[in-house]
Amino acid sequence: MKAFATLLDRLSFEPARNAKLRLIATYLATEPDPDRGYGLAALTGSLKFRHATPKLVRVLLRERVDPVLFNLSHEFVGDLSETVALLWPEPAERGSPPSLSEVVATLETTSRAAFPAQLTLWLDALDRVGRWALLKLITGSLRIGVSARLAKTALAQVGDRDVGDIEEIWHGLTPPFTALFAWLENQGPALTSVNPAPFRPPMLAHPFLDRDAAALDPTEFSAEWKWDGIRVHAVSGQCGNEPCVARLYSRTGEDVSAAFPDLMASITTDRFGAATLDGELLVVRDNVVESFGVLQQRLNRKTVSTKMVAEYPIHLRAYDLLAEGGEDLRPLPFTARRARLEAFVTRLADPRISISPIVPFADWDDLARIRADPEAAGAGINAPAIEGLMLKRRDAAYVSGRPRGPWFKWKRDPFNIDAVMMYAQRGSGKRSSLYSDFTFGVWHAGSDGDALIPVGKSYFGFTDEELGQLDRYVRENTASKFGPVREVVANADQGLVLEIAFEGLNRSKRHKSGVAMRFPRISRIRWDKPSIEADRLDTLTAMLDQKRTAATATPITQARP
Repeated sequence: MKAFATLLDRLSFEPARNAKLRLIATYLATEPDPDRGYGLAALTGSLKFRHATPKLVRVLLRERVDPVLFNLSHEFVGDLSETVALLWPEPAERGSPPSLSEVVATLETTSRAAFPAQLTLWLDALDRVGRWALLKLITGSLRIGVSARLAKTALAQVGDRDVGDIEEIWHGLTPPFTALFAWLENQGPALTSVNPAPFRPPMLAHPFLDRDAAALDPTEFSAEWKWDGIRVHAVSGQCGNEPCVARLYSRTGEDVSAAFPDLMASITTDRFGAATLDGELLVVRDNVVESFGVLQQRLNRKTVSTKMVAEYPIHLRAYDLLAEGGEDLRPLPFTARRARLEAFVTRLADPRISISPIVPFADWDDLARIRADPEAAGAGINAPAIEGLMLKRRDAAYVSGRPRGPWFKWKRDPFNIDAVMMYAQRGSGKRSSLYSDFTFGVWHAGSDGDALIPVGKSYFGFTDEELGQLDRYVRENTASKFGPVREVVANADQGLVLEIAFEGLNRSKRHKSGVAMRFPRISRIRWDKPSIEADRLDTLTAMLDQKRTAATATPITQARP
């Protein structure tokens, strides 16, 4: 347990992605089985413990500490595990601390009635860091700036493998991953996916800028609408000739099937067969694609009522076919996959699954005009449901990750960017007890690689309910404290993306970023979006360049505000 606690402690204070990777890789390479496997499971969210609830932890501490002191301390510290670790009375005589594998094995067999006594013994045996790490582990709230993807990337480094290979077999593995480590260290046979409905890592796009328009041949690309929904993979496997397993995965590999039983009914039909569709999760009512705000009514729910299904019917707008009938289609060029997709969706003939149409265009200027007015360009297009356009090379294979060149995203409204929350400050008046003033940043190329740079601050645009959610997020994801200001965990692998709307943009020598926003506001909280997919400073500086040359702009520039 000591090595795992030390790892968590160092990770919580380490902001650099590469340094986090080194810490995790070293732990996984040097710790013995099965401890390292359970450590990996904790970092990837693969461990669940039934009896370890925050309520129980609070009860145990209040039996030992003045409840008023606990409440004041918790309010100041913000994190339950840290508060309990600091306030827990030191025993007169410390027992032998448990190993990580001992903790996991004991928790799997301990009854609810016996659990409080067992937890008390462990807390008495551990030091402050050990107590903090134990409570983080058993309550499932690590929040140390490490995503499951980052942990898998570190694991891939241990075995000099591609992280995509690990992600494809991941859903068929269980802790403590002994066979996986044996394969990575060339001590065991190669592993293949045993999941009949496997997750395949998605392909991602780069922003489309003016320099791309100047360098790229439009005849080599196809265009599609960029739907304002949630990226998902709909996967069905087969047992013999019959479908037996179906899954709906988010783009990070999370199984979200239970939240969308209406769509799962379509994926498990005989006509769907063994296939993987890549597409966008949308709400469609009366043949109209609704905005993201409507879709949010169906998101982040473990279960869904019949009434919710009826009021917010889920639809899958497909734009790629990755596998069919046991054949992996990803190495094929986009045009070939597209032809297979069209045939598949036509044969499926399911009202909940449609194909994302190709947008015809003559050149980049023509496409810019289409992007500026999607309602005029497409019959029945609902502009609020369109983020912009996706551009895909016709000859491109489907490659996991974010390769430069094959796919581009061209957002419709440049005065609407995605930024990452970096700092939070308490408000005033009725907001004095809430963190309501938020500083946000975008990515830029620094001396040590990509880093976030602040570009604005906002304290409005959200509802009272959303303010409560933001306040809770800040308290649970604080990296450092500077008087009334909290630095929020914000890196390539963890962070909260905020969609920022603003009225104008100017150059500014007072700001490190060189830009100043006019009337920025938080128009949406993007709980679904990874922080690394937030916008870059290049996007903002490009807007300034377009503003300066607006009088003589080409149609591409004119299409951007």
